[in-house]
Amino acid sequence: MGWIITILVGALCGWLASLIMKTDAQQGAIANILIGIVGSLLAQAVFGSWLNIGGDVAGNGFSFWSIVWGVVGSVVLIAILKALRVLR
Repeated sequence: MGWIITILVGALCGWLASLIMKTDAQQGAIANILIGIVGSLLAQAVFGSWLNIGGDVAGNGFSFWSIVWGVVGSVVLIAILKALRVLR
């Protein structure tokens, strides 16, 4: 059950980030899910572990703040992918 929630939250974070970065038309559902999950892990590592901002809520579990940090991480990931010209 935890994997299903992870995939759903990843999809939500990736979709919201793709709307913010205006890449929604170029990405499919699988790309949104992968970007959302990787973006959430990125946010957890940067904000939670390295900078100690947000503490345990920076990507851990399911909460409002985990979605916020997941979207932030996904936006950063999309910006990196656009800079590397992986996404247009």
